[in-house]
Amino acid sequence: MSIVSALVRLKFNLTSRKSANQLIRDAMKKNVAVAGKLVPSGCKTSAKVPKLLGVDEDMLDWNFYQILEHNVIVNRRIAESVLHLVGKGPQPDPNFRIKHDVIPSISAGVEQIEAFEKSVEDYLQILTTVPKLRGTETVQHPIFGPIDAQKSRCLFGFHLQMHRKQAEALIPLAGDQSF
Repeated sequence: MSIVSALVRLKFNLTSRKSANQLIRDAMKKNVAVAGKLVPSGCKTSAKVPKLLGVDEDMLDWNFYQILEHNVIVNRRIAESVLHLVGKGPQPDPNFRIKHDVIPSISAGVEQIEAFEKSVEDYLQILTTVPKLRGTETVQHPIFGPIDAQKSRCLFGFHLQMHRKQAEALIPLAGDQSF
């Protein structure tokens, strides 16, 4: 495990339930706010953003709606995983491939804003039904190693933050399209 991965795991261990939830809500609002800085055609325009920590090279040329659709896919996957880890859901599809099954469609559109907000709110609602997240069963994450339900919650917010930075990087590349 790299030093960065170890530091992220340490941060996840020190993050409280309340602060993890607040991070998720803030990241959701900031992601959606990007749409207000791009005209609709700017949201559909793909542009290669500079390399970002945590964002794979093949994900750097997505448009804003594709970024949101990717987040919806990942949000739902993390929700399924957490439910399984706390004994409230079936094991997520073992054939799910991290690099393959999270790729958004080229036709992603404005409907992704509502789908994104709903996926975050659904996830936060699920968490209200779970009294204990720390010390649950674990799943193996390809970068961060074994993660329990609490670390999955932290990963959820961390993932939203990474792709928010990617979305914000589209703003200057789309030209001066702010309202």
